[in-house]
Amino acid sequence: MNIKSEEKEYRLDFAKWLLVAALVVVGIYGNSHFSAQPVIYRALGLIALAAVALLVAYNTEKGAGVWSLVQGSVVELRKVVWPSRQETNQTTLIVVAVVLVMSIILWLLDTFLGFVASKIIG
Repeated sequence: MNIKSEEKEYRLDFAKWLLVAALVVVGIYGNSHFSAQPVIYRALGLIALAAVALLVAYNTEKGAGVWSLVQGSVVELRKVVWPSRQETNQTTLIVVAVVLVMSIILWLLDTFLGFVASKIIG
């Protein structure tokens, strides 16, 4: 059997990326050109341009790969077992205690070595 898996063909990827870059440039220029307009209108325009740019980028090979990676990351993130509030508090207190103890030890070592160096130098 010679069954080929049907893969999506991505045509004109370079032109699509040029369009994405052009949309970004238009957004930057438009934001500065319409600086006298209220911020809400400029933000809505930038959001609309970003949505169009993302849609065009998604239709490229690399865009589809990035989207696949994001979907896989979400699946893996759901598998994570997060610590409880009590575990987080206990771990934080242990870290703070270790930092305090180490800072005191390093301060004492620095003071001792400074004293030794001053005795050697004179």
